[in-house]
Amino acid sequence: MITTIDAIRSEVAKVVVGQEKMIDGLLIGLLCEGHILIEGIPGLAKTTTVKALSKTLGLGFKRVQFTPDLLPSDILGAEVYDPQNNGFKIKKGPIFTNLLLADEINRAPAKVQSALLEVMQEHQVTLGDESFKLSPPFLVMATQNPIENEGVYPLPEAQLDRFMLKLRVGYNTTEEELSIARRVASSTHEEIVAVIDPATLEKLKEKVRSIHIDEEVERYMITLVQATRNPQEFGLSEIKKYIQFGASPRVSIDLFKASRAVAFLRGKEFVTPSDVMSILKDIMRHRIVLSYEAEAENIDVDMLIEQIAKAVPIP
Repeated sequence: MITTIDAIRSEVAKVVVGQEKMIDGLLIGLLCEGHILIEGIPGLAKTTTVKALSKTLGLGFKRVQFTPDLLPSDILGAEVYDPQNNGFKIKKGPIFTNLLLADEINRAPAKVQSALLEVMQEHQVTLGDESFKLSPPFLVMATQNPIENEGVYPLPEAQLDRFMLKLRVGYNTTEEELSIARRVASSTHEEIVAVIDPATLEKLKEKVRSIHIDEEVERYMITLVQATRNPQEFGLSEIKKYIQFGASPRVSIDLFKASRAVAFLRGKEFVTPSDVMSILKDIMRHRIVLSYEAEAENIDVDMLIEQIAKAVPIP
């Protein structure tokens, strides 16, 4: 099975240079049926990566550019009048796909964000009197630009909690950027071919669910989550004032799922603490609500997660 993952990575690498963290994050989302929020400046191949992955997996892909004047019907679809039949018919929106790229999700108003996030949770769309189930797999990859503050609507904490991972994407290395410039300038991109189909993807999901987690590692994950709520019990009284609300129970659930996927991607049959640590920040960073003191002192949530991880004994 791991050779299948290598084949997927190889196909995506035909058009995407570097960004292994983002690619693995998307694979984890697909294998665990979780949604991904990506924070990064424009031009870091976010759209290209999702599009390449959809082609590699033989899945449908659609992209929605979020803007302040977007309406829920622009995403979900609507009932439209059909003059030929003198009645209404359903026109489905771009949400009816396998991989949906919600570009700059924080540019759309709350009503649109809520419409999308409801579908993410229920995997169902209601148009008029009818409800339509989305065909699996269904993954939303939402992006937001961290350098813009005007004309944006930050996602509320309760909605952020619906995303399994929040990935922070940075610049490529010098060699990677040189390779990108050469490829684009000379138009030498190779054609991507599908290496698996949805049925094979389901088998991969079953394999991930069969990955073993020892009870000590399970308790270790739960303790990490508990430490975000009561850091003073782990000798971290100094950071208690920076955390208004700790991680929600969804973090525990997603940590169990994602750590299995990480172990699978690494070719292992069991989860180790290193697998947990490699995904911990991505799962927690958007689910810990910082206090005003933390914002005033410019405290980064990743730094707090690092301190918590060091304080919790590793089994």
